[in-house]
Formats: sequence, structure tokens, C-alpha cells
Amino acid sequence: MPRFDPFPGLRYNRGSVRLDQVIAPPYDVIDSSERSTLAHRSPYNSVRIELPEADLQRGIDRYRVAADLLASWMAEGVLVPDLEPAFYPYRMTSPDGRATTGVLGALEVGGDDVLPHEQTMPKPKSDRLDLLRATKVNVSPIWGLSLAPGLTATFEPAGQPAGDAVDDDGVRHQIWIVHDPASVDEIGRVVASAPVVVADGHHRYETARTYRQERGSGPADLVMTLVVELAEEQLTVGPIHRTLAGLPPGTDVRAAAERWFDTLHAGPPTKRVVSALGESQSLALLTPEGAWLLTPRPATYEAAGSDLDSSLVDLVIDELPPHEVEYRHSWEEAWSAVEGDEDQAGFLLRPATVTQIAKWAAARRRMPPKTTYFSPKPRTGMVFRPL
Repeated sequence: MPRFDPFPGLRYNRGSVRLDQVIAPPYDVIDSSERSTLAHRSPYNSVRIELPEADLQRGIDRYRVAADLLASWMAEGVLVPDLEPAFYPYRMTSPDGRATTGVLGALEVGGDDVLPHEQTMPKPKSDRLDLLRATKVNVSPIWGLSLAPGLTATFEPAGQPAGDAVDDDGVRHQIWIVHDPASVDEIGRVVASAPVVVADGHHRYETARTYRQERGSGPADLVMTLVVELAEEQLTVGPIHRTLAGLPPGTDVRAAAERWFDTLHAGPPTKRVVSALGESQSLALLTPEGAWLLTPRPATYEAAGSDLDSSLVDLVIDELPPHEVEYRHSWEEAWSAVEGDEDQAGFLLRPATVTQIAKWAAARRRMPPKTTYFSPKPRTGMVFRPL
């Protein structure tokens, strides 16, 4: 069963910085503009470690820059190590009051009961590996879903948080420290009682596996992970929509869709119509000519071998002439791409349910790439894990 250990974290000194000013999203959702905004917010913003930039004047590569910054922040007392191993309960509360509560710890790398959640898209892993080699620190956590029922009750936060910050989306991030032996043993025992599914951070997890092979046994056996109970009340799962570009002129995407779906014209592809489809979480097709509701036929489920929208829509996408697929995290992004002629068509997908996620995990099956979008995202800078 998965080993889950406490660790002595490295945290910002609240007497030196405001946590709001130094946290950052995970590296893979930060574009260049946001990176610049975060870096200018504070000289100690964690994006300078998560997405470092080379020092061209001194001829130092970006990974050495990150390592040097960590060392200097520790020397200045901006980052302070905790004196004993701990678990770190972590709560993210959205503006609407919905909360996700998990616990940060060190999860075993490569265990049989740490399960992949989705197939991953090809993506260079050398960047995260080079950063890990240079800093010898887990900068941001991966996100794991535990199949252990009742896990949340073992680390229900109490008292004042050790860290409290609000991000640019209005999400409140709070962290507590648990290091009394009885609580630590109970958390580790419950997490070890059931498999953990890697929900977010697959490439960081694969990087950790490679690093472990390089370093041998020791701290590299584990990777910093936010473990959340796989339960409806703990998760906000969004869809990832598809838009298509580069199709040959005259390609009829609607005709291709009608082979697998019954279609119902929903109206012109205006923002009002697409908003109604997106907010109601409908399965739909967008083209410059119109918007259509899509209803899968029984044979479509059979051909896909799956009840996931990502699998069903792939039946259409795979039969189209050569093209490019873009992944959009909101209906607004998908609509803008089609309405602005950036893309030629789009599919709005419904989110996977927690029941579907649990079923696929229990069967040890990987969902298709880009099936789920978990939110909100844990912030880099709440705690680091030195190796």
C-alpha cells in the first residue's frame, strides 16, 4: 500500500513577507504575462523558483538561478525550515464557499498502489528534472486522490493556520501543521490503507521516478503530494473542451459528428447561446454556422468502450482529416476561438463525475488525455519539501 510520510517543510517567514505576495500557480498553467506579473509582485515570489529565468549577464542557467535564490532566501531568513517532520493539512476555499481539504505529505514514488489517472500528452520532462537536480527541492506538489473512505476526518484542521493567503482568483489557501506522533501515525496509516490516484502533476510524478532512479533510496523515494479524499464534497471537477484548427476547406464537422451523435440545433453560435450550453454543462458542437446539442447513440458508447465524453468525441475527431486540437478550460475560451476564426469548430464536453473517476481508478484504467480539470489548484509557495 502507498507509503505516505511526514516531512520537515521549508516555509516562508511570515515576519518577512506576506504570503499573498509570494504564492504562485503551478508552473504548467502560468503564461509569460502572468509569470512577469508574479515576479514583479515580490522579489521573493515562488514563481522565480518554479519558473526561473537565466541570468544572462552572469552566464548562469535558469536552474542554477533557482538553486541560488533558494540558498539566498534561506540565508536571509525569508525561508525557514521546520524543525521536525509534519503533515500539512491544506484547505482551498473558493469565493462561493466550496472547500477542498487535503493533506500535504511525502508519497512513495513508484509503488504499485500509486495509480495514474489519465494518459498524458507528450511533453518534455527534462525541464522539471533539471530543476529538481539543481534545487534538490520539491517546489510544488502533485495532487493525489485517495480511495480511503473517511480520510478527511483524520486531519480536519483546527486552530489558527500556519499560512493563510488569497490568490488572484479569490481562492483562500490555508495550511496547518500536524506533528504530534498519534496524529501523524493515523494519517499515514489511513492513506496507506487504499490506493492513491495521481489526479494532477503526472509529469512531475514521472520526473520524481526518474530522479529516484538516479539518486537511489533515500529522500528521493518520495515526492511532495497533496492527498485529497476521492469524495464528491471534496472535489470540483471541470471539463476540458476541444477546438479544432487546420482542417481542409469544406470539412463538414457536423456531418462527421452525426455519424455518432443525434444532433439538435440549439441556435446561432452567439455568446448567449453558447453560454447557456456551457453553464448547463451540455455536450455540444460549435461551428461558425451554429451550435448543436449532441446525444450519443448506444452504439457510440460501445465503439468508444467508455462513457466519458472525451472518448466519445474522440470518435469524431479521429476520423477528421489532419488538423490540430487545442484544449480549452472554459466555454468562454472555446467560444472565443471559434467566434474569432482562430479555430474552425469546437466541442463542449461535460465534466467527468467523481463516480466515473472512482470506477476507472478501481479498474486501474487510465482515462483519455485531458479528461478532467481539477480546481482550484494548490499554490506553489505554501510549503516546499527539501530533499
